[in-house]
Amino acid sequence: MDTIRSILKKYQLSVTDSRVEILKLFLSKNEALSHGLIEKLLSDAFDRVTIYRTLQTFSENGLIHQIPTTDNTILYALCKEDCQAGHHHDDHVHFLCITCGQTLCIDQVTVPTVHLPDGFKPVQRAMIVKGTCGQCA
Repeated sequence: MDTIRSILKKYQLSVTDSRVEILKLFLSKNEALSHGLIEKLLSDAFDRVTIYRTLQTFSENGLIHQIPTTDNTILYALCKEDCQAGHHHDDHVHFLCITCGQTLCIDQVTVPTVHLPDGFKPVQRAMIVKGTCGQCA
């Protein structure tokens, strides 16, 4: 519990029940989580709106980052320590296992720089690699 409180304090977030439980869930999993899965796991304690607002707050403050998926849903994963409000540094590859369905952050592999034509200004780079994870191989 002290670890969770110190993380929330680092990101200048007040300690609330929803923030504690959702952060605890992220720390216990080694994969990206969807709003739906978080809602399913914590539905006895929090409603959909509370979970959504908590995820938005975490994202806005640099605690988690969003991972777009091919089916237009969003997954969330813990950020690296150097992320902060408005400045995410999550230029790593996301790996989607086609066997078990987990989406994992592969921090050791960065997204390559893409050189765009004049007049185009990128705001975010993302790369999803599909395949079989180490547990399923």
